Amino acid sequence: MFKLPKLVVIAAITAGSFVYTAPANADDQLAVSICEYIAADDKNRLRSKLKSSRVKIRNIYDAVECNGNNLLRHAVASSAVDTGEYIVKNLSKSSLADGADIAWAESSYASSPLIAVIKERAGL
Repeated sequence: MFKLPKLVVIAAITAGSFVYTAPANADDQLAVSICEYIAADDKNRLRSKLKSSRVKIRNIYDAVECNGNNLLRHAVASSAVDTGEYIVKNLSKSSLADGADIAWAESSYASSPLIAVIKERAGL
């Protein structure tokens, strides 16, 4: 049977122990940046941050909260029309179809122009 030299085995074990892991707060920093860009209604920086992070709105929509709200509700509460429209256009129709975000917006922010955008995208 083939016998590996001791040095090769030690090198393999040593190389396997040096695995890069991203800092634990990298995801938190991404979420904070996204929330800040939405609040500032800075669609260009939001798009740039998502692109550089290789993340899509629809993939993080349920996971990221800003001040206790999902991304769309945060946009409505911040009167961030441009970023709100960007979020709506990048979500699936089915994620908006239950009407929960519309009902929430109508009860708290009835004058928001995003309500019409959400309704149109949801087909309501």
